[in-house]
Amino acid sequence: MQNSPDTTSTAAADLPVEDAAAHPTVSEGDPLIALLPDQVTQELNFGIRLVDTPTGRNQASMLIHRMYSWRGFSGNHALTPVANRVTLMASQHGETVGTLSVGLDCPEGLLADELFKPQLDECRSRGGKICEIIKFAFDVAGSSKQYQAALFHLAVITARDLHQRTHMFIEVQPRHGGFFENALGFQQIGDPVINPRVNYPGILMSVEIAYMTEQIQRFGGKGAVPGVRSYYPHFFSPREEEGIVNRMLNLPK
Repeated sequence: MQNSPDTTSTAAADLPVEDAAAHPTVSEGDPLIALLPDQVTQELNFGIRLVDTPTGRNQASMLIHRMYSWRGFSGNHALTPVANRVTLMASQHGETVGTLSVGLDCPEGLLADELFKPQLDECRSRGGKICEIIKFAFDVAGSSKQYQAALFHLAVITARDLHQRTHMFIEVQPRHGGFFENALGFQQIGDPVINPRVNYPGILMSVEIAYMTEQIQRFGGKGAVPGVRSYYPHFFSPREEEGIVNRMLNLPK
């Protein structure tokens, strides 16, 4: 998300940007939550969870609004319950630092269909099971490659393991395209199109989830690797990924 009220970002150098089940282990707002290992990542100081409570959506919405306003985007960026979207929220020491939503293709289509339906239909016609990343925001003050990579990794797991998707799309401003290409392997499809909601040009980018999986298997968990510019070395290791997948698949419904 990157460059519209629905897709905007804050990426590393110029860093770019609901909703299935939230399954907290303690009550929403319980001060002990910051002292417990995260349900998904098993980390004490950094966690990612699925969001479907009003409190969780409000926290994510405030972060999106703050980051979008910083980039000059006006309007209402509140997250609302949408059946075909899964929102992930990252927190550091109990503070919300990042969020993104995975939009799952359905009969009503994706948000990107508004501007890029022919390109999406072409992938659909080849049997692609598609999804999109929207409403991505990450607080620069708390950003790092490792934490952003963790959020994107959970998005991959959500799309691939929980919903069997094969292709991931994202709509971004042209100036953010380089980040998503270098960090995650997205490739631009077609020419820029003016988004009437914000009067900014947007480009559609896509990556095959099989490619992302291969990169995770090859580089995940290795940390900085000389000559590798992508975020994949900062993803979880294949062993850690296996544990996360199992935990996510077994979260209570």
